[in-house]
Amino acid sequence: MTAAHRNHGTCAPARMTRFDDIYTQPDPRPYFRTLGPLDYRTPHYAQGLFRRLVHHIGIPGPTGRGGDRQGTVLDICCSYGINAALLNHHVTWDELHARYTSPQAARWTTAELIEADLAYYAARRRTDAVPVIGLDIAAPALAYARAAGLLDAAFAENLETAPPTPALRRAAGDVRLNTVTGGASFLSARTFHALLDSTERPPWVAAFVLRTGSYGDIAIGLAEHGLVTEKDTARTYPQRRFTDARERQYAIAAVTAAGDDPHGAESGGHFHTALHLSRPAVEAAAEPLHTVLRAP
Repeated sequence: MTAAHRNHGTCAPARMTRFDDIYTQPDPRPYFRTLGPLDYRTPHYAQGLFRRLVHHIGIPGPTGRGGDRQGTVLDICCSYGINAALLNHHVTWDELHARYTSPQAARWTTAELIEADLAYYAARRRTDAVPVIGLDIAAPALAYARAAGLLDAAFAENLETAPPTPALRRAAGDVRLNTVTGGASFLSARTFHALLDSTERPPWVAAFVLRTGSYGDIAIGLAEHGLVTEKDTARTYPQRRFTDARERQYAIAAVTAAGDDPHGAESGGHFHTALHLSRPAVEAAAEPLHTVLRAP
Protein backbone atom coordinates (compact mmCIF):
# COMPACT_ATOMS: atom_id res chain seq x y z
CA MET A 1 0.00 0.00 0.00
CA THR A 2 1.28 3.43 -0.92
CA ALA A 3 0.11 6.91 -0.07
CA ALA A 4 -1.81 6.88 -3.33
CA HIS A 5 -4.22 4.34 -1.88
CA ARG A 6 -5.16 6.60 0.97
CA ASN A 7 -8.46 8.48 1.00
CA HIS A 8 -8.41 9.95 4.46
CA GLY A 9 -8.69 6.65 6.15
CA THR A 10 -10.51 4.78 3.45
CA CYS A 11 -9.72 2.41 0.66
CA ALA A 12 -10.48 5.11 -1.91
CA PRO A 13 -12.95 3.27 -4.13
CA ALA A 14 -13.62 4.97 -7.45
CA ARG A 15 -16.75 6.62 -6.08
CA MET A 16 -14.90 8.44 -3.29
CA THR A 17 -12.86 11.62 -3.54
CA ARG A 18 -9.13 11.11 -3.04
CA PHE A 19 -7.02 13.21 -0.69
CA ASP A 20 -3.63 11.64 -1.31
CA ASP A 21 -1.54 14.79 -1.42
CA ILE A 22 -2.46 16.22 1.99
CA TYR A 23 -0.36 13.53 3.70
CA THR A 24 2.80 14.17 1.69
CA GLN A 25 3.24 17.80 2.75
CA PRO A 26 5.89 18.93 5.26
CA ASP A 27 3.32 20.26 7.75
CA PRO A 28 -0.43 19.98 8.48
CA ARG A 29 -1.63 23.27 6.99
CA PRO A 30 -2.90 21.70 3.71
CA TYR A 31 -4.56 18.94 5.77
CA PHE A 32 -6.64 21.46 7.71
CA ARG A 33 -7.29 23.72 4.70
CA THR A 34 -8.63 20.75 2.72
CA LEU A 35 -10.61 18.89 5.37
CA GLY A 36 -11.91 21.87 7.31
CA PRO A 37 -14.40 23.00 4.63
CA LEU A 38 -15.68 19.41 4.50
CA ASP A 39 -16.45 19.53 8.23
CA TYR A 40 -14.14 16.62 9.01
CA ARG A 41 -14.41 15.95 12.76
CA THR A 42 -13.47 12.39 13.70
CA PRO A 43 -10.53 13.44 15.94
CA HIS A 44 -12.93 15.78 17.78
CA TYR A 45 -15.19 12.87 18.69
CA ALA A 46 -12.24 10.65 19.54
CA GLN A 47 -10.60 13.13 21.90
CA GLY A 48 -12.81 12.60 24.95
CA LEU A 49 -13.22 8.89 24.35
CA PHE A 50 -9.50 8.22 24.07
CA ARG A 51 -8.86 10.18 27.25
CA ARG A 52 -11.48 8.10 29.08
CA LEU A 53 -9.96 4.86 27.79
CA VAL A 54 -6.44 5.91 28.81
CA HIS A 55 -7.71 6.66 32.30
CA HIS A 56 -9.79 3.46 32.44
CA ILE A 57 -6.91 1.25 31.35
CA GLY A 58 -4.57 3.03 33.75
CA ILE A 59 -1.85 4.21 31.40
CA PRO A 60 0.45 6.56 33.36
CA GLY A 61 2.41 9.43 31.93
CA PRO A 62 6.04 9.34 30.78
CA THR A 63 7.21 9.45 34.40
CA GLY A 64 4.94 6.91 35.99
CA ARG A 65 5.49 4.99 39.19
CA GLY A 66 9.19 4.60 39.80
CA GLY A 67 9.98 6.98 36.94
CA ASP A 68 9.47 4.28 34.31
CA ARG A 69 7.17 4.30 31.33
CA GLN A 70 4.41 1.84 32.07
CA GLY A 71 2.16 1.84 29.06
CA THR A 72 2.02 3.52 25.68
CA VAL A 73 -0.65 4.56 23.19
CA LEU A 74 -0.05 3.60 19.56
CA ASP A 75 -1.94 5.76 17.08
CA ILE A 76 -2.25 3.83 13.82
CA CYS A 77 -2.43 5.96 10.65
CA CYS A 78 -1.50 8.93 12.82
CA SER A 79 -0.54 11.35 10.00
CA TYR A 80 0.52 14.67 11.58
CA GLY A 81 -0.02 13.54 15.18
CA ILE A 82 -3.41 15.22 15.54
CA ASN A 83 -4.81 12.59 17.92
CA ALA A 84 -1.71 12.90 20.11
CA ALA A 85 -2.11 16.68 20.13
CA LEU A 86 -5.72 16.38 21.26
CA LEU A 87 -5.06 13.62 23.78
CA ASN A 88 -2.16 15.26 25.58
CA HIS A 89 -2.87 18.99 25.38
CA HIS A 90 -5.48 21.51 26.42
CA VAL A 91 -6.61 22.13 22.83
CA THR A 92 -9.66 21.35 20.74
CA TRP A 93 -10.08 20.30 17.13
CA ASP A 94 -11.63 23.67 16.31
CA GLU A 95 -8.69 25.49 17.89
CA LEU A 96 -6.22 23.48 15.84
CA HIS A 97 -8.16 24.15 12.67
CA ALA A 98 -8.20 27.88 13.42
CA ARG A 99 -4.48 27.84 14.18
CA TYR A 100 -3.32 26.06 11.04
CA THR A 101 -5.61 27.96 8.68
CA SER A 102 -4.89 31.39 10.17
CA PRO A 103 -3.28 34.22 8.13
CA GLN A 104 -0.35 34.21 10.56
CA ALA A 105 0.33 30.50 10.03
CA ALA A 106 0.14 31.01 6.27
CA ARG A 107 3.11 33.37 6.45
CA TRP A 108 5.40 30.95 8.31
CA THR A 109 7.84 28.56 6.75
CA THR A 110 7.60 24.96 7.92
CA ALA A 111 10.61 25.51 10.18
CA GLU A 112 8.96 28.57 11.71
CA LEU A 113 5.72 26.65 12.19
CA ILE A 114 7.54 23.84 13.98
CA GLU A 115 9.30 26.32 16.25
CA ALA A 116 5.99 28.00 17.06
CA ASP A 117 4.29 24.64 17.59
CA LEU A 118 6.90 23.50 20.09
CA ALA A 119 6.09 26.50 22.26
CA TYR A 120 2.34 26.25 21.59
CA TYR A 121 2.04 22.65 22.71
CA ALA A 122 4.49 22.97 25.59
CA ALA A 123 2.32 25.73 27.06
CA ARG A 124 -0.77 23.52 26.80
CA ARG A 125 0.64 20.16 27.88
CA ARG A 126 -1.67 18.28 30.21
CA THR A 127 -0.34 17.01 33.52
CA ASP A 128 -1.81 13.59 32.71
CA ALA A 129 -0.17 13.34 29.28
CA VAL A 130 0.83 9.84 28.22
CA PRO A 131 3.45 8.48 25.82
CA VAL A 132 2.16 8.23 22.25
CA ILE A 133 3.91 6.58 19.33
CA GLY A 134 2.74 6.87 15.75
CA LEU A 135 2.53 4.51 12.80
CA ASP A 136 1.84 5.73 9.26
CA ILE A 137 3.08 5.25 5.71
CA ALA A 138 3.36 9.02 5.21
CA ALA A 139 6.92 9.87 6.23
CA PRO A 140 6.56 13.67 5.82
CA ALA A 141 3.59 13.75 8.19
CA LEU A 142 5.46 11.66 10.75
CA ALA A 143 8.52 13.89 10.50
CA TYR A 144 6.40 16.92 11.35
CA ALA A 145 4.72 15.18 14.31
CA ARG A 146 8.08 14.24 15.76
CA ALA A 147 9.62 17.67 15.17
CA ALA A 148 6.65 19.38 16.83
CA GLY A 149 7.02 17.16 19.88
CA LEU A 150 3.67 15.41 19.49
CA LEU A 151 4.96 11.83 19.22
CA ASP A 152 7.48 10.04 21.41
CA ALA A 153 8.42 7.83 18.47
CA ALA A 154 7.25 7.46 14.87
CA PHE A 155 7.46 4.62 12.37
CA ALA A 156 6.96 5.04 8.62
CA GLU A 157 6.14 1.40 7.97
CA ASN A 158 3.53 -0.50 5.99
CA LEU A 159 2.65 -3.63 7.92
CA GLU A 160 0.28 -4.74 5.17
CA THR A 161 3.27 -5.50 2.95
CA ALA A 162 6.25 -6.03 5.27
CA PRO A 163 6.94 -7.19 8.83
CA PRO A 164 7.67 -4.56 11.47
CA THR A 165 11.24 -3.46 12.00
CA PRO A 166 12.97 -4.47 15.22
CA ALA A 167 12.56 -0.90 16.49
CA LEU A 168 8.80 -1.00 15.98
CA ARG A 169 8.58 -4.43 17.58
CA ARG A 170 10.32 -3.09 20.68
CA ALA A 171 8.12 -0.02 20.82
CA ALA A 172 4.94 -2.08 20.37
CA GLY A 173 5.84 -4.26 23.32
CA ASP A 174 4.61 -1.70 25.83
CA VAL A 175 1.45 -0.61 24.00
CA ARG A 176 -1.72 -0.73 26.11
CA LEU A 177 -4.06 1.04 23.70
CA ASN A 178 -4.14 1.13 19.90
CA THR A 179 -6.18 3.96 18.38
CA VAL A 180 -7.48 4.41 14.83
CA THR A 181 -9.51 7.35 13.58
CA GLY A 182 -8.72 7.38 9.87
CA GLY A 183 -7.35 4.13 8.58
CA ALA A 184 -9.40 1.05 9.41
CA SER A 185 -10.88 0.79 5.94
CA PHE A 186 -7.56 0.22 4.23
CA LEU A 187 -6.04 -1.97 6.94
CA SER A 188 -6.45 -5.69 7.36
CA ALA A 189 -5.76 -8.16 10.14
CA ARG A 190 -2.15 -8.37 8.89
CA THR A 191 -1.26 -5.02 10.46
CA PHE A 192 -2.76 -6.00 13.80
CA HIS A 193 -1.17 -9.45 13.81
CA ALA A 194 2.21 -7.81 13.31
CA LEU A 195 1.65 -5.39 16.18
CA LEU A 196 0.04 -7.76 18.67
CA ASP A 197 2.66 -10.44 18.09
CA SER A 198 5.09 -7.93 19.62
CA THR A 199 3.10 -6.93 22.71
CA GLU A 200 3.83 -8.10 26.21
CA ARG A 201 0.12 -8.28 27.03
CA PRO A 202 -2.95 -7.93 24.81
CA PRO A 203 -3.72 -4.21 24.35
CA TRP A 204 -7.08 -2.61 23.73
CA VAL A 205 -7.95 -1.41 20.23
CA ALA A 206 -10.31 1.53 19.70
CA ALA A 207 -11.22 2.18 16.06
CA PHE A 208 -13.59 4.60 14.38
CA VAL A 209 -14.67 2.70 11.26
CA LEU A 210 -16.54 4.06 8.25
CA ARG A 211 -19.94 2.41 7.96
CA THR A 212 -19.40 1.95 4.23
CA GLY A 213 -16.96 -0.89 4.94
CA SER A 214 -16.56 -3.92 7.17
CA TYR A 215 -14.42 -4.42 10.26
CA GLY A 216 -15.06 -8.15 10.28
CA ASP A 217 -11.65 -9.29 9.00
CA ILE A 218 -9.83 -7.24 11.60
CA ALA A 219 -12.15 -8.38 14.40
CA ILE A 220 -11.51 -12.00 13.50
CA GLY A 221 -7.77 -11.36 13.51
CA LEU A 222 -7.93 -9.65 16.89
CA ALA A 223 -9.89 -12.60 18.28
CA GLU A 224 -6.88 -14.80 17.52
CA HIS A 225 -5.01 -12.69 20.07
CA GLY A 226 -7.73 -13.09 22.69
CA LEU A 227 -9.51 -9.80 22.04
CA VAL A 228 -13.28 -9.48 21.92
CA THR A 229 -14.54 -6.77 19.57
CA GLU A 230 -17.78 -4.93 20.32
CA LYS A 231 -19.47 -2.29 18.20
CA ASP A 232 -21.07 0.68 19.87
CA THR A 233 -24.60 0.65 18.46
CA ALA A 234 -25.80 3.58 20.56
CA ARG A 235 -24.60 6.23 18.13
CA THR A 236 -22.63 7.00 15.00
CA TYR A 237 -20.14 9.81 14.40
CA PRO A 238 -20.12 12.15 11.38
CA GLN A 239 -16.78 11.88 9.56
CA ARG A 240 -16.99 14.48 6.80
CA ARG A 241 -19.44 15.93 4.31
CA PHE A 242 -19.73 14.35 0.89
CA THR A 243 -17.90 16.17 -1.85
CA ASP A 244 -20.60 15.44 -4.43
CA ALA A 245 -23.77 13.51 -5.16
CA ARG A 246 -21.76 10.52 -6.34
CA GLU A 247 -20.23 10.04 -2.90
CA ARG A 248 -23.62 10.35 -1.24
CA GLN A 249 -25.14 7.74 -3.52
CA TYR A 250 -22.21 5.40 -2.95
CA ALA A 251 -22.32 5.79 0.84
CA ILE A 252 -26.06 5.21 1.16
CA ALA A 253 -25.86 2.10 -1.02
CA ALA A 254 -22.82 0.70 0.81
CA VAL A 255 -24.28 1.26 4.27
CA THR A 256 -27.58 -0.29 3.24
CA ALA A 257 -25.77 -3.30 1.77
CA ALA A 258 -23.90 -3.69 5.07
CA GLY A 259 -27.22 -4.00 6.87
CA ASP A 260 -27.20 -0.57 8.53
CA ASP A 261 -29.71 2.24 8.17
CA PRO A 262 -28.41 5.41 6.46
CA HIS A 263 -31.46 7.45 7.51
CA GLY A 264 -30.43 10.42 9.63
CA ALA A 265 -26.76 9.69 9.00
CA GLU A 266 -25.39 9.23 5.49
CA SER A 267 -28.70 10.43 4.05
CA GLY A 268 -28.04 13.73 5.79
CA GLY A 269 -24.92 14.42 3.75
CA HIS A 270 -22.01 13.01 5.78
CA PHE A 271 -19.99 9.83 5.91
CA HIS A 272 -20.47 8.32 9.37
CA THR A 273 -18.27 6.07 11.48
CA ALA A 274 -19.05 3.56 14.20
CA LEU A 275 -16.80 2.87 17.15
CA HIS A 276 -15.41 -0.63 17.58
CA LEU A 277 -13.66 -1.47 20.85
CA SER A 278 -11.59 -4.63 21.28
CA ARG A 279 -10.59 -5.84 24.76
CA PRO A 280 -9.17 -9.00 26.33
CA ALA A 281 -12.02 -11.45 26.80
CA VAL A 282 -11.82 -11.41 30.59
CA GLU A 283 -12.07 -7.63 30.70
CA ALA A 284 -14.90 -7.55 28.17
CA ALA A 285 -16.86 -10.03 30.27
CA ALA A 286 -16.25 -8.08 33.45
CA GLU A 287 -17.61 -4.72 32.31
CA PRO A 288 -20.26 -3.89 29.71
CA LEU A 289 -19.21 -1.78 26.77
CA HIS A 290 -21.62 1.05 27.53
CA THR A 291 -20.19 1.61 31.01
CA VAL A 292 -16.65 1.86 29.62
CA LEU A 293 -17.63 4.33 26.91
CA ARG A 294 -19.73 6.53 29.16
CA ALA A 295 -17.37 6.54 32.16
CA PRO A 296 -16.17 10.00 33.27
